[in-house]
Amino acid sequence: MALFSQLGRYSNFGLLVMRAGLGAMMIVHGLPKLTHPEKWADLGAAMGNLHVHFFPAFWGFMCALTETVGGLFCILGLWFRLVSLLMLFNFFVAALSHIYGGDGIAEAAHAIELCFVFFGFLFVGPGSYSVDRS
Repeated sequence: MALFSQLGRYSNFGLLVMRAGLGAMMIVHGLPKLTHPEKWADLGAAMGNLHVHFFPAFWGFMCALTETVGGLFCILGLWFRLVSLLMLFNFFVAALSHIYGGDGIAEAAHAIELCFVFFGFLFVGPGSYSVDRS
């Protein structure tokens, strides 16, 4: 359609919008986890699905830190591909936790969708409007 034919020129702006929106939502989800250390062990227990059973509080802290600080870095486009890889791993573990916990695919869908988003971001990069400009 002619109406949308020129939007390709604004793909870097589109990436900025996606990064900013997704990064903000990651901060919204991660900050409550980061500020409640008593929940870190329960959160980190999800690593048990990968047969990692040691230091669950550490893994819970890393999950919360990845979502919160990673969300900020996502907005800025700072170390974007590394952040995307860490977020991909984070949501892969979350998806496994839902599936192995008996919640089913419907409950795991959000985490699976975010896995695809961050996997795609690994290839696309942050775009021109970023601190990295990689």
